[in-house]
Amino acid sequence: MAKAIRYVRGQHLALRRFLEDGRIPIDNNACERAIRPVAIGRRNWLFTGSIRGGRAAATVLSLAESCRLAGVDPVDYFADVLVRVGSHPASRIEDLLPENWARLFGPVAVA
Repeated sequence: MAKAIRYVRGQHLALRRFLEDGRIPIDNNACERAIRPVAIGRRNWLFTGSIRGGRAAATVLSLAESCRLAGVDPVDYFADVLVRVGSHPASRIEDLLPENWARLFGPVAVA
């Protein structure tokens, strides 16, 4: 118990920092919520079936996260890109990355 009390006393300034600056949250719940999907996914991704399946899942999940960061609806993105990829020139494959896709092709209405 004494060791714990000494630790807290040594962290006194850091623990009270949020009182001095209203922008600092009292807890780290927002951070915990942001990393929760990764923590849950880590357990689920143990069962991808094979190394090849794991790589495919990682690719799709990376593209979906890139869509989120670019402000693109992943469903619209994948629906358009999966149709477009067969006829799109390989030399311009970067056009199909979410941030470029949003600029070049924009969101499309999916029928």
